[in-house]
Amino acid sequence: MTIKLYKEPQLERPDLICGWPGIGMIGVTAVDYLRRTIIAEELGEIESCDFFEPRKVNIQDGLLKDLEFPNNKFYYQKLKERDLLLFIGEEQPTDSTRMYATGEKAYKIANLVLDVAEKFGCRRVYTSGAAVTQIHHTLKPRIWAVSNTKDLVDEVRHYENTVLMSEIEGGPGQDVISGLNGLLLGVARKRGMKALCLMGEIPYYLQAFPWPYPKAVISVLEVLAVNMGIDIDMIPLLEMAKKIDVGIEGFLENLYEAEAIPSQIRNETRESIEKMKYVRETPGPITDEDQKRIMERIDDFFTKGEKGDDRTS
Repeated sequence: MTIKLYKEPQLERPDLICGWPGIGMIGVTAVDYLRRTIIAEELGEIESCDFFEPRKVNIQDGLLKDLEFPNNKFYYQKLKERDLLLFIGEEQPTDSTRMYATGEKAYKIANLVLDVAEKFGCRRVYTSGAAVTQIHHTLKPRIWAVSNTKDLVDEVRHYENTVLMSEIEGGPGQDVISGLNGLLLGVARKRGMKALCLMGEIPYYLQAFPWPYPKAVISVLEVLAVNMGIDIDMIPLLEMAKKIDVGIEGFLENLYEAEAIPSQIRNETRESIEKMKYVRETPGPITDEDQKRIMERIDDFFTKGEKGDDRTS
């Protein structure tokens, strides 16, 4: 297991912001958008061959050229208000068939990321992901925040459009963060490093969708922009959100009209989703019972292959 650094810039107590794929691609999209916004330079990488299976075997002129693995790269930029390190992983390591990082590989890669953070004297570590909750897709997502130190909890209380995950009531499992987002917070605390996870809300009925959820990405970037003292042009993300909203509306209409699903169930599903437009004051996560019932309807809709549904219309 090797960390390769291509250069060693002089950074002054930078913040490290990490992103991996997950529900709605919120975290990885936010960090990659930030990378392009600040024109961050490539710093180095974690060699992937010890953590992942090759994605592709490249052959040239009949001979094996190389194996292609998911990238795990570091970037940096010196800004007016704060120097930044960014880490973007294209995949989460896992020892099983689960989507999110688990097991020894996940723990090792978390420590390698923090080795680089310590090398450059990082002041704070940020991770980002999704908070699956009872929000309608037409509403602005909030940020659910989890920190690994008490002083960061006090700080988060002053963030706009942000709620502390520990103070949200109304559903089970609200104290669990899956994958490297949660693991990194714990490993950082063991090393005495401050860390904060920012999770953008995503409607529970969109959690299995194959496209990103830019509205939550915008909410994450708004918090980071204030903390970092930078301006971020959100116009491309806003345009993406408009296009995806059209796709979501099309999907829901197909779902509500799917003849393969009994009319009573279709009506219940429509009512459950539509009423969330008007209950924004309820911050709690969806209950296991409600989520299971409605996600079964959506899974059934896809499984039976309703005509006219291409999942992106």
